[in-house]
Amino acid sequence: MTELEQELALISRYYLEIQEKMGQFIVGNEQLLELSMIGLLSGGHLLMEGTPGTGKTSIVKTLAKLTGCRFARFQCAVDSQPADILGVRIYDPSTREFSLKKGPIFNNFLLIDEINRLAPKTQSAFIEAMSERQATLDGITIPLDPPFMVVATQNPLESEGTFPLIEAEKDRFMFSMTLSHLGKEGELEIIRRENEGRLDWETYFSNLTPVLDGNLVQMCIDSAQRVYIDNHLLSYIRDLVMATRTHEDIHIGASSRASIALVRGSKASAALQKRSFVLPDDIKWLAPRVLQHRIILKREAEISEITPQQVIGEILATIGVP
Repeated sequence: MTELEQELALISRYYLEIQEKMGQFIVGNEQLLELSMIGLLSGGHLLMEGTPGTGKTSIVKTLAKLTGCRFARFQCAVDSQPADILGVRIYDPSTREFSLKKGPIFNNFLLIDEINRLAPKTQSAFIEAMSERQATLDGITIPLDPPFMVVATQNPLESEGTFPLIEAEKDRFMFSMTLSHLGKEGELEIIRRENEGRLDWETYFSNLTPVLDGNLVQMCIDSAQRVYIDNHLLSYIRDLVMATRTHEDIHIGASSRASIALVRGSKASAALQKRSFVLPDDIKWLAPRVLQHRIILKREAEISEITPQQVIGEILATIGVP
């Protein structure tokens, strides 16, 4: 067994332990946990859309603790200002100097709840941090400690008091996912656990012990990105992204950030499964989660009630798999 294979075996073991500990409280949402782990190993950010009560906050907060990372949550509102997120510099008359009061962005995991309740000016406060891992306050640039991952939730756009996300910000989310309520069996399991007294969040969370720490997380990130991806699969990724730029129903296609996300994400997906090489299925599973929030449909397609998911499904069915 090579050194990389040994490291990937460790990643898979850590992932299984995280799944087991999270499953003690969280019901369902296995795909959200997998995508969150892929995001962490890819150095990317995650955008989630769904109704309240689907476990988004619990999953992210639990994952942060299990990976030994600092966590902060920011509840968005229409009147939120950039300083609420980045922080402020406060003048101390006794020392005649300014001191920095850091905002929630200076953490490893930042959960932004209901991001589309922010006005565009405040949304833009995240752009530098998400792309360059740094924040600028009063002309002073401060690096963010790795790992740094933003997980944002948004309400359906039809909800009252919401603003569409600005395109520059959406493109900086490596992955996106739409969540729905549990099915019958999942809902019944929730009811059983509540009846048996096994849904006490405070008890569960206080008893959690981290599986990883900062150094181990960085090791996992470095190892995952050493996974092999064949040149034919790189061409497949190119063809998928290029197809979004020529499809008759798409007004604006995916940027090169989508290509980067598919490369990094597919490597992380393989690593979680203890594989030292990427398969086409890794790319196909990630493609909708990389592309759906990046494309803008033509007005005619929207009037015909065509969805981004349908268009991406058509592209995946059309482009030949190596």
